[in-house]
Amino acid sequence: MTTSYRQADWKEPLIFEHSKPGRMGHMLPELEPELVTEAQIGDLVPEELLRTEAAGLPEVGEMQVLRHYVRLSQMNYGVNAGKIYPLGSCTMKYNPIINELMAGHPKMAGQHPLQSPATTQGTLKMLYNLKKHFLNITGMDDATLQPAAGAHGEWTGIMLMREYHRERGELDQRTEIVVPDSAHGTNPASAHMAGFKTVEIPSNEHGMVDLEALKAAVGPQTAGLMLTNPNTIGVFESEITEISKIIHDAGGLMYYDGANLNAIMGWCRPGDMGFDIIHSNLHKTFSTPHGGGGPGAGPVGVKAFLADYLPVPDIIEEDGVYKLDYNKPKSMGKVHGFHGNVGVSLRAYTYMYTMGGSGLKESSELAVLNANYISRQLVDAKGYELTFDPEKPRKHEAVVSAGPMLNDTGVSALYISKMLLDYGMHAPTTYFPLIVPEALMIEPTESEPVEALDEFIAALKEINDIAYSDPEKVLGAPYNTAVSKINEARAAHPKTICLSWRKYCQLNLDKE
Repeated sequence: MTTSYRQADWKEPLIFEHSKPGRMGHMLPELEPELVTEAQIGDLVPEELLRTEAAGLPEVGEMQVLRHYVRLSQMNYGVNAGKIYPLGSCTMKYNPIINELMAGHPKMAGQHPLQSPATTQGTLKMLYNLKKHFLNITGMDDATLQPAAGAHGEWTGIMLMREYHRERGELDQRTEIVVPDSAHGTNPASAHMAGFKTVEIPSNEHGMVDLEALKAAVGPQTAGLMLTNPNTIGVFESEITEISKIIHDAGGLMYYDGANLNAIMGWCRPGDMGFDIIHSNLHKTFSTPHGGGGPGAGPVGVKAFLADYLPVPDIIEEDGVYKLDYNKPKSMGKVHGFHGNVGVSLRAYTYMYTMGGSGLKESSELAVLNANYISRQLVDAKGYELTFDPEKPRKHEAVVSAGPMLNDTGVSALYISKMLLDYGMHAPTTYFPLIVPEALMIEPTESEPVEALDEFIAALKEINDIAYSDPEKVLGAPYNTAVSKINEARAAHPKTICLSWRKYCQLNLDKE
């Protein structure tokens, strides 16, 4: 008798389910009585913290532990293992191994943050030069490397804007930050966290900022505008100089969300477009890892008139010696301990040096080429459409609408994304930006070869064919993953989501 195998029917047991009494993976040597006595343990550890019974740990052999966690690691999707990683709008590109080797070098990893600057000159020089390169790429005059991620950089940038208006005596008046309806969700969140209200303005028929709506929204209450360029649908804001003039004439500042910097890096600079403040996602533009929420880095650059508000300390160079400068009485204060996530900064520094200026420029060119290759292949496919001037080229990302497929078959963008998992591909960002119905935001970056793009396009077209011939098949996906289709509402509900072994046992008990 043969047993048919379907991966979705199998579930990796928890480590506790491998447990058998008496099994062990490692035998510790007997504690030498003369080294630590029970009386000494009582002196060292408060009585209320001493165990009265053994910890309920699984009893497993060494090979079981090894195989269990290797299997779990293989169930993860990684940019260095999967077929393609099209997630946008802040896609992590391939992280070269040399970056990891540099960040893990004993001379870096062995440093302590409290060491004297005299003993960390190499690290300070690296951070000093990284800042210079960042300023050159973005067109800014000064910067901080402290922020730990893009959203943290956003908040830092808006707080700098706040300090600027405070010193001018206009903070009570300037209470609003303008954001387009295509903005990243972190933009209004960062503005709110910094104490501002957000005013949303609509996009025009071309997917860009509506100038008339912008003019109507700004005034003496405007603190600034948050904008990414190219914007979230991958279109370059061709009227950016006029947008900057409108904001500056109203007394506000221009903030550049650097999530899409990799589309223009080496070709044009936000500082030349009229932006006063910028953050950059190093994990996106300069290859450093940012999976699972961190660690990250979101350096913030500013024009000269805002430099006095930057966090301390600043790294300065005097006669070849790198020092820490705390002499900034107008500084907004620290936003992170020491110099931020230095290991992440070093990865970006390594990437810059291995690529060189021409390589960074070419990477932007290839990212744009790859995104347009995908959009051109899908623009005429049944079930998909490009909104906002489909004949115009995009920059780094192709935002495709599955609206026609939903109307024709009942298959939504969500289930297209789920079925892509059956092809061994990571899903694109789904349902963002909100101004595109049934949005699939696809960002291949410059890392993917044309063969990977072709395979991804073929998968989307095949899912399209299945949706029109047998929609229920798509609605039941995924089939070939360790966990099959889940109940989205129950999975997110705090009473049913299972994050611990105790809760897992209780849920099983409740079922019985």
